[in-house]
Amino acid sequence: MKFIKNIDHETVVKLTDLVSVQPGQVVSKTLAQNKAVSVTLFAFDQGEEIGTHDSTGDAMVTVLEGTGRFTVGGTPHLVKAGETLVMPAGVPHAVYGEEAFKWLLTVVFPDGFES
Repeated sequence: MKFIKNIDHETVVKLTDLVSVQPGQVVSKTLAQNKAVSVTLFAFDQGEEIGTHDSTGDAMVTVLEGTGRFTVGGTPHLVKAGETLVMPAGVPHAVYGEEAFKWLLTVVFPDGFES
């Protein structure tokens, strides 16, 4: 059974090659999703966005190419290729493509942990 999907196993890959920026679109590819974790690749065209929302889990973003603006709790953060930002569970956040960019989202949910 494979827990990680949409990516070749036992093969070196470049994550940026797995998603393409499409004009006027937000493109996503889910790599893993269960009650404990969600891992998704995104490609945003410049000016595309995901409006303000929140999550029950901590969300860690790593920008792979370009620059995105992540607004967390009302504070904007410009995140560039090679940089990572953690958005805490329950805190409203939004994403905007300052330029075309690709990024990896990992969300760790509380249901995946035992007390």
